[in-house]
Amino acid sequence: MTEHDQLPIPDYDQLPVGGLTSRIRTLDAEGLQTLLDYEQGHANRIQVVQMMRHRLASLKEGAQPSGGDPAAAAADDPQHAAGGSKVSEATTGPVINPPSQGDPTNPAQPRSTG
Repeated sequence: MTEHDQLPIPDYDQLPVGGLTSRIRTLDAEGLQTLLDYEQGHANRIQVVQMMRHRLASLKEGAQPSGGDPAAAAADDPQHAAGGSKVSEATTGPVINPPSQGDPTNPAQPRSTG
């Protein structure tokens, strides 16, 4: 059985399921089979095993690995994004129940006496 340090994706055990999709697309059939064998012998997560089997079938039908480095963090993976999302005027939501006005239907907010 393949050991953790011999996997084609070095940080495999730390990746969330959502981060695996883009990573496994970079692997050839041999690398993916190695990862599938490791998954089945360890965590054996149904969703991950099914995803890998589906990708492996696609590779056997002629699909090609996508470009990129399987060891690199996926750019769209929020678990690996440095700094998170940027907040700006364009991404800020509307002000809800401003404290100066209060909401008479909300018992946790003060009511105006005026």
